[in-house]
Amino acid sequence: MQIDDVQITTTAPSGSVLCEDGLRRPPWAARDPLLREYYDTEWGMPVRDEAGLYERLVLEGFQSGLSWVTILRKRPAFREAFAGFAPDAVAAFGEEDVARLMADTRIVRNRRKIDAAVANARAVVALRSDGGLVELVWSYRPEATPEPRTMNEVPTRSPESEALAKELKRRGFSFVGPVTVFALLEAIGVVDTHLVDSHRRGTSGVWAPLPGAG
Repeated sequence: MQIDDVQITTTAPSGSVLCEDGLRRPPWAARDPLLREYYDTEWGMPVRDEAGLYERLVLEGFQSGLSWVTILRKRPAFREAFAGFAPDAVAAFGEEDVARLMADTRIVRNRRKIDAAVANARAVVALRSDGGLVELVWSYRPEATPEPRTMNEVPTRSPESEALAKELKRRGFSFVGPVTVFALLEAIGVVDTHLVDSHRRGTSGVWAPLPGAG
């Protein structure tokens, strides 16, 4: 069958989808070309630079209550509106900048989320004197990563995401609940929640692939 211009051939008992290129992906990554590209090239790959990590933290916050594909479609506009997600630049935003963002129809115009993005940039800058955002986030890497064989086995939070969310809030960050933080940890490779038969399982280099996976 054809879904959003992506040919889907069969779904495995595990819940993965065998696409026309012979590769298995989770259903969410097989039904839209933009999501498929994101899954194949970016999701789950390590992010260890401050600006890149700040961008993903902000976008995960904006995604709350919305679909991820909506955020991906608006991502170029977000990057332009938020000065390329340079923390120093966003930390300097004032009321005029917030008003500009609230008037920008290309992005998600939510005042609380915009205020959080600015506050989070300031928190990122403040963290530099104590190791920095990257060091803090990656210090919450667990001893083992999930090994989901079905989508129902993919967790949405973890003890590490709960602890990191608490620490980020203590450091002045907003929109960083344990579910949002876990999504961030997945997106930047701190944990690997690819289905075990996905072609992306183990490709981050952070976690060894399971025997027979791929």
